[in-house]
Amino acid sequence: MRPLLHQTPLKTIGLVFGFLLFIVSFILSIVLGTTDIGFLEAMDAFIHYDPKSDEHVIILTTRLPRALFATMIGGNLAIAGALMQALTRNPLASPSIFGINAGAVFFVVMALTFLPIASLDQLIWVAFIGAGIAAIAVYFLGSLGRDGLTPMKIVLAGSAMTALFSSFTQGMLVLNESGLQNVMFWLAGSVAGKSAEGLAPVLPYMLFAGIAALVMAHHVNILASGEDIAKGLGQRTGLMKMAIAVTVVLLAGSSVAVAGSIGFVGLVIPHIARFLVGVDYRWIIPYSAILGAILLLLADIVARFVIMPGELPIGVMTAIIGGPFFIYFARKGIRSKGVSQ
Repeated sequence: MRPLLHQTPLKTIGLVFGFLLFIVSFILSIVLGTTDIGFLEAMDAFIHYDPKSDEHVIILTTRLPRALFATMIGGNLAIAGALMQALTRNPLASPSIFGINAGAVFFVVMALTFLPIASLDQLIWVAFIGAGIAAIAVYFLGSLGRDGLTPMKIVLAGSAMTALFSSFTQGMLVLNESGLQNVMFWLAGSVAGKSAEGLAPVLPYMLFAGIAALVMAHHVNILASGEDIAKGLGQRTGLMKMAIAVTVVLLAGSSVAVAGSIGFVGLVIPHIARFLVGVDYRWIIPYSAILGAILLLLADIVARFVIMPGELPIGVMTAIIGGPFFIYFARKGIRSKGVSQ
């Protein structure tokens, strides 16, 4: 199927339009909420901050950090999903479906339950370890058997690991009900109640992994064409797969460490990007980053109003959005060539 934006100038214009839409979504995330704050008043909070103004305090200490977290996490998860779909040549690949998010959440919950964790820096490494172990386990299980790694086997392995880690997490919470509230947002996924300082520990990992994904985009194109073709062109496929896997673990692990398990962003967004620009990952990755940020910003805005004066966890909103997509992809049986060249 020909991409909607099949010429380079159109892709560039689409990227600029997407960035403008992201700016609008970011501004809406700052001004919309339980407390009604106008655009001009929000601007005034940045230009002439008044610590005695409730609206100014809300803007700079609550809504701005929340929008920043949604931006980074949405972009992270979307890029991770695009890389996973290229690596496995499976259109259903994403950190949430392949157990990576569940593994990171399990290790975070286990650490909070049994270890004297006192800082986000420590949780980040715990989340990385959990995401890495889950990724290795899924890849190993999906590679067992005579046919080696196949799209169907890796989906089944990912579903099994997700169920396993989720069961372990629930079991620990049953044993330690007093700690349930402390880890609830990791189970449902949330960007609420964040401070700008909380982004600092994970930002270097997020930026490094995002830049690495852009740098690797050309090599990802070659690998997505098929391992035999990639080897014929001289690519060291084993090293490339390892680099992609480490990048995915950094993207997903850092996101889980600060916001819990937010699903379906990595599944839905790469397909939208692929529909717009085709199968060139030099375009898919930047489009995924922008579209992922937009999706999570808008999902967070809607989550504030659904059950006012309370709000839904953002992970619930993304599940509502992504669930039908997953069912559609599963029923249609999209073949792996849809994510390769």
